[in-house]
Amino acid sequence: MTPAARVAAAIDILDAIAQGLAAEQALTRWARQSRFAGSKDRAVVRDHVFDVLRVKQSAAALGGGATGRGLMIGLMRSQGIDPDTIFTGEGYAPAPLSPDEQRRADQSARPEASWNLPDWLIPEFELSLADQALETAQALQGRAPVTLRVSARKASRTEAAKRLEAEGIITRDNPRADHALTVTEGARRIRTSKAFADGLVELQDAASQAVVEGLPPAQTCLDYCAGGGGKALALAVHPERRVFAHDVDKTRMKDLPGRAERAEVEIKALSRAEVTQQAPFDLVLCDAPCSGSGAWRRSPGGKWALTPDRLKQLCHLQQDILAQAGSLVRPGGWLIYATCSVLRRENEDQVEAFLAANPGWEATLQRRFDVSPDGDGFFTAHLTQV
Repeated sequence: MTPAARVAAAIDILDAIAQGLAAEQALTRWARQSRFAGSKDRAVVRDHVFDVLRVKQSAAALGGGATGRGLMIGLMRSQGIDPDTIFTGEGYAPAPLSPDEQRRADQSARPEASWNLPDWLIPEFELSLADQALETAQALQGRAPVTLRVSARKASRTEAAKRLEAEGIITRDNPRADHALTVTEGARRIRTSKAFADGLVELQDAASQAVVEGLPPAQTCLDYCAGGGGKALALAVHPERRVFAHDVDKTRMKDLPGRAERAEVEIKALSRAEVTQQAPFDLVLCDAPCSGSGAWRRSPGGKWALTPDRLKQLCHLQQDILAQAGSLVRPGGWLIYATCSVLRRENEDQVEAFLAANPGWEATLQRRFDVSPDGDGFFTAHLTQV
């Protein structure tokens, strides 16, 4: 595909998203209908779509509209690319710009566009982040770093970096976690690398790694909202721990047995009934379902799909999860709460609500991780009975 044809494909996908299709669904449907597109074509088209979703409001302002075409025109302009060089109408290229489209839109007419957030979320950011609110919103408009966790059982970070470099994957030490490497070159080679196949490294955000690295000592550990099991895998690296995993949707854990085998660790997946039978645990980790606002660089469609009602639902769900998980912790054990959210309502407010409803518990740690070149926005709290 030519660069212009890739832009045309992105326009069609963005229009499908505007009609209600989730970004991943729209991309998958296009890929199935476009067998001629190679892996590089699919990667570039995906980048176009996600780059737009990260800056949708400012792209619409610069492109003169929120259609797929207007958004791609705005994205080109924001990247310093003259749209006339892409919108030529030749071959599979989009049609040339109209006289109205030729006139560069004035983004200054709507200052809120610089936030690239739904309007109702701006006060939430200001309440949660104070003078860092706009800075955080703007940090979410770039691409997220690709970060690896080195298995301490198999190699040091330095040794892993050398092995990756031999396969064309260049990394730097990530300061957020002791075993974290940020990929600076060759990210698309990771999943086909021998280092990955051998379980030497796993893809995991550095803040997520730091949450696990900072846990208090414990023997029996339950990853209560395990999802794909990234934190359970990081927990299980330490042989003194017996690690269990649970998720209300067990299909989310379908890849965990293979990942655990590759990493040469043991993790036992539990049903809800088995969780109750196995309890109490020394430590229960709840990486709760949330808005994902700290990770919107990775899934930018999430910020446009979030509504006030959905945020309320998530907060109620988080309260329920904390109540359920708290009952699974042995006296003197640890309840660990975490989200990849930057919103106070999902973080500090949830901890305060739990402590108010459960006398005898205290928070010994509450920590935020900023959205940065080193990792996602994250929050964690350590709760224990006094």
